[in-house]
Amino acid sequence: MKIAVISDIHGNLLALEAVLEDLKNASPDLIVNLGDCVSGPLWPEETAAILRETDWPTVRGNHDRFLIEDPIEKMGPTDAFSAERLSDESMDWLRTTRATIRVSDDVFLCHGTPDDDNRYLTEKVDGPKGHLPDEETLLADIRSESAPVICCGHTHIPRVIHLSATGQTILNPGSVGLPSYEDDHPHRHKMEVGSPHARYAVMTRSGKDWNFQERILSYDWDAASLEADRNGRPGWARALKHGFYGPLS
Repeated sequence: MKIAVISDIHGNLLALEAVLEDLKNASPDLIVNLGDCVSGPLWPEETAAILRETDWPTVRGNHDRFLIEDPIEKMGPTDAFSAERLSDESMDWLRTTRATIRVSDDVFLCHGTPDDDNRYLTEKVDGPKGHLPDEETLLADIRSESAPVICCGHTHIPRVIHLSATGQTILNPGSVGLPSYEDDHPHRHKMEVGSPHARYAVMTRSGKDWNFQERILSYDWDAASLEADRNGRPGWARALKHGFYGPLS
């Protein structure tokens, strides 16, 4: 069994197209999407139009939820940009996404933690940057979830974490469409992967074990950066072009 795991596209059509082309070579049995599909100052409707045509099991990310639940006047600028451009068909498709998905007894999908789409699982934020949590923190955050493999997104930082206490693996594939960002939840911080590539992961079962491969893809990130800049988001433009957000100010 081979599963491709994608997450955090954030409306980056060009990065998604690079992933779709690479998936032809990867030939997975199943493709799953961990959410935050279209929110971003790029190509939200064009991205949604492609995703609507897939049959990928898709988790509802926190930004997907904001688009569905929040009035536009209460949205941040990133979500509001997307909400103003999404068709009724795309909004209807977003409403079909699910908070969590159990692919099988072996594989559980969520966006943040199993019970909170707006909480990091594979990063801890207690300063200006995220870092790897200790195992005790991870075990507390997965609660009673016992699947051998837990797939999550939200942080945009790729991780494969083995929990020695339970034998479980946590996989974060990183972000297809946004390699760094700044946020103020739970307090002001930034996440940076350090290169502008599109990322996703492939997990393959061999007997009782799972093996993991990170896919790191070039695409026209200069064009994506220019689009963000045209749409008034220089921070996004810098992140898309360099993979670093820049110093906190």
